[in-house]
Amino acid sequence: MNSIPQQVRARRGLAPKTAEGFWWNAAWLAACAAGLVLLLASGWSAESRALLALAIAAAPPLAGLGLAIAGRPARGRLLLLGWTLAAAGAVLLTGGALGPLGAWCLSPLAFAAIGGRPRLVAAGGAASLGILGLGLLSSLLGGAPLRGPASDVLQTIALLTTVGGLALGLVGLTRRLSGREAAAQSEVRRIRRLAEEQPALLLDLLPDGRIAAAFGRTLDGAGALTLVGQPFAHLAVPAERDRLIEAVAEARAKGEAQRVFTPSAEADGMGEVRLRRVGPLRLVAVVVDAQARRRREERLEEARVEAEQQNAGKSRFLANMSHELRTPLNAIMGFSDIMRSRLFGPLSDRYAEYAELIHESGGHLLDLINDVLDMSKIEAERFELAREVFDGREAISAVLRLMRGQADRAGVQLRGVLPREPLDIDADRRALKQIALNLVSNALKFTPRGGAVTVGLQAAGDQLELVVADTGTGMSAEDAARVGRPYEQAGDAEKRAVGTGLGLSLVRSFAELHGGEMFIESALGEGTTVTVRMPVLAPAEAPSADRSVEAPAAEI
Repeated sequence: MNSIPQQVRARRGLAPKTAEGFWWNAAWLAACAAGLVLLLASGWSAESRALLALAIAAAPPLAGLGLAIAGRPARGRLLLLGWTLAAAGAVLLTGGALGPLGAWCLSPLAFAAIGGRPRLVAAGGAASLGILGLGLLSSLLGGAPLRGPASDVLQTIALLTTVGGLALGLVGLTRRLSGREAAAQSEVRRIRRLAEEQPALLLDLLPDGRIAAAFGRTLDGAGALTLVGQPFAHLAVPAERDRLIEAVAEARAKGEAQRVFTPSAEADGMGEVRLRRVGPLRLVAVVVDAQARRRREERLEEARVEAEQQNAGKSRFLANMSHELRTPLNAIMGFSDIMRSRLFGPLSDRYAEYAELIHESGGHLLDLINDVLDMSKIEAERFELAREVFDGREAISAVLRLMRGQADRAGVQLRGVLPREPLDIDADRRALKQIALNLVSNALKFTPRGGAVTVGLQAAGDQLELVVADTGTGMSAEDAARVGRPYEQAGDAEKRAVGTGLGLSLVRSFAELHGGEMFIESALGEGTTVTVRMPVLAPAEAPSADRSVEAPAAEI
């Protein structure tokens, strides 16, 4: 069975020093109780001062035991005040410092020593000195000390409790100081081990330029301890030692310096040293193998170039494959269009339905291939804009007419807010249509039935601003940050299965090709707003390619 202090520590999480205090409080309280019982049983209780002194001295340990058992945090200063008052009262009642309880002048110091905190020990020593002075003054002024057998009992109790407390506190302080010293030494060994195992060479330089301490490995792989006591400049070949001496002077003057030198231990190598001032005269130096670092940088550069080449090869492959797939796919769509149009005669309803499905699936597949082809060309830097001056409202109106049927089938209100006056821009007409088409298609995909998608086009300063806002499900900040990258999608698995994840990445790429950018504002359950800004507004005097727009009203 666990002892009481162990149970208290396990239940309340008290420190080991609390267990020491627990035992000391218990022993002190037991001594006071035994003294009271002995005085009462022996008939020496006529001297009421002895009984009152023991009762007063029992109050502080009783309070300490109560706090320990209840698991309450002990307030050292308040308890020290209680020990000081109790000790002063008991000493003065029994004749001062020269009385039988004079040893209790040191009880505050014993309590503080067991507590283990340096500030508390200092306060306990001051309190003990104060009680001792007060007790001596009381004895000198004529305080009558107790005499007889009761005095011997009190003196024995005072000596046992005080000496035991001081001894226990000294043992505890010694053990804690030893533990702290061992922990500090362990930390020093850990830091030294880390310094010795790191790949660079760390040096501590004395004011005269000699090496006071060295950690790590030299450039030739030898141990760093062989450098201690040697001049720092001797790390370099004789012809370049002046360079290191100049670096030391510069670091002392400016705070830091850096030099490249030829190591004396490896004439074919190259070292790089960085010095920093850490005091009025002390410097620290870090020496690395410049050739090894250069080789690492070259390998990283080669890996980067190889990765870019592989990515470009992938893009070229996708571009070629997409082009090869489009030829037979156009034939499939052409023949299916002839069949569903019944140009060579009637077809049964089932065959007509199959032809419609073939044409619809082929159109969807052609859209996907076009997206992959465009992205591959953009990644391979082979996409060229076919810029022309035209009315931007025309391209957006065409997209709205094209997507109107899909919006009606989805039960989503689709409306456009376009300027009444012509809006001439100098851009790629197909790219602008693709931007609007991808944004509207994406908005319809994530907007539930009964929602709305609004497409706005306007001139914002010297830029064209296209805004597509929906009242759909929205997306998290994490999804909004990544959906602009190729093949990244948001939403659940059902939504992701609809496309390839190239829509928004194509929008961003087309905008950047025009010198613009794309912004996404979205929140879960609050819809999404995508804004595309491009500096493509044509000068006022530039002729418009086509002023005819089917719906020139402000809202369509």
